[in-house]
Amino acid sequence: MLYHWIIDVLFWIAVVFLVGVYVSWRATRLDRLHVRVETARAALDAALVRRAAAALELAASRLLDPAASLVLATAAHEARTADADNREFAESDLSRALRAVADQPDFAGTVAGKGGGEGADVLEELSSSSAKVAYARRFYNDAVAQARAARRKPLIRVLPLAGRAALPDFFEIDDDPPRF
Repeated sequence: MLYHWIIDVLFWIAVVFLVGVYVSWRATRLDRLHVRVETARAALDAALVRRAAAALELAASRLLDPAASLVLATAAHEARTADADNREFAESDLSRALRAVADQPDFAGTVAGKGGGEGADVLEELSSSSAKVAYARRFYNDAVAQARAARRKPLIRVLPLAGRAALPDFFEIDDDPPRF
């Protein structure tokens, strides 16, 4: 009789232990997903700042006509100084301004030919930073999608495994790079 009671107790201890290990694993996975979201957001912010800096450099380089420089500098400044609520709109405006400037007839040839090679360097930096924004946004949105999917699981909702972490939001902008 005592032997059966010990077996039952050991069985329930093993079950509780395995459930605890599983819950701990899910909580750790959720935490890693949130860290991944934060890291991807930092990379996205860095890429956006780099693109705005490259746009400001092009606008200040005197390689563009004054109207294009003003449009580009204004959009880049707005993107750099926008608050969290208006950041997506400001970044989309910068993307549209970059495409509008780049769509001018023979834009790349004219800019690259000016400034003794400085124009080509500025265009290369702008092209590179614009492509990195698209990649960084894609990685960030993938991380957000995975974190949101994990937080929809019943165990995560029933037990407060996410703690006080806010549900991450997607970052949706017009990030189609300009064609040089």
